[in-house]
Amino acid sequence: MPGAAAAVEWSVWSTTARLVVTEPGALAAAREIVVDHLAAVDEVASRFRADAEINQLDHADGTPQRISPLLADLVGAALLAARRTDGDVDPTVGGPLAALGYDRDITLLPSDGPRLRVVHRPAPGWQRIRLTGNTLTLPDDARLDLGATAKAQAADRCAALVAERLDTGVLVSLGGDVATAGNAPEGGWRIRVQDRPGEPACTITLAAGSAVATSSTLGRRWRRGGRLLHHILDPRTCQPAPVVWRTATVAAASCLDANTASTAAIVRGSAAVGWLRRLGMPARLVATDGSIVTTAGWPAPSRAKVAGAGVAGAGVAGVRVDRAETAPPAEDGTRVTSAGSATRPRGSGR
Repeated sequence: MPGAAAAVEWSVWSTTARLVVTEPGALAAAREIVVDHLAAVDEVASRFRADAEINQLDHADGTPQRISPLLADLVGAALLAARRTDGDVDPTVGGPLAALGYDRDITLLPSDGPRLRVVHRPAPGWQRIRLTGNTLTLPDDARLDLGATAKAQAADRCAALVAERLDTGVLVSLGGDVATAGNAPEGGWRIRVQDRPGEPACTITLAAGSAVATSSTLGRRWRRGGRLLHHILDPRTCQPAPVVWRTATVAAASCLDANTASTAAIVRGSAAVGWLRRLGMPARLVATDGSIVTTAGWPAPSRAKVAGAGVAGAGVAGVRVDRAETAPPAEDGTRVTSAGSATRPRGSGR
């Protein structure tokens, strides 16, 4: 394996995409694979595109609809996440999110808007969705939002496609969602996890094929009538989840598993600690006062080779968060901050 990895990053979905490959000659082709897949996901699943396939479902009036295989795959993953978290990650919050003002790309939202009447009501409910093959039946009062799972699932798929087609080790970071596939660089993938720029950070090392995801109440925020809102809703109230954790970072065998757990941790608040420990999932939770709680052996600097588990017994044995340290990440790594951005290490390309 060559001694140096190659990397490139660009803006997508109001965040930063970062691609690292262990075979430098594969970088251009790998970027094309990732760009093409992200474009395909955007075409079917973006709430912010009038022509997106997901928005055509708003007019189905509860009748079964034939959908594309890609959208069916994305919806299926969202329903699995809902089932594994007892509904804490619910894809039927699209309507409530729009009602709260998050009805377009976060970068296009005004600095403030009219005051909103606070109404606590449950989401329409993921249990009412029926998906059989490529046939989807959506309740007429439900609007889908796949944001809690689609980006993580896309990171997993992009990494798998690059590794399969180009025979290279690969890391794909979409904001705070990091997936790997193929052979890791010598020593593993080193990733810095940081709550805010300038604050203490740790660097973890992921084994090949592992993933890490961060969910945050700091990144996607907007105001209505002076009230500060964030994008992670509690499906029981359809209001932003009470902010117990600024960020939740979880390691798992897939980015989808990791992000499912990190999102649920934000929704569950203090109860997330016991839940993650019962699942055996390595996690780092940063409270509003900056204090840090870790679970399932998320390593201190002296700890090593901690095994992980998946959401609700998802079967991800063999995940390792090898170590955490205060040093910066290696040149082949990436940095994940609370806002869901991946910061380019020195010397990597764009």
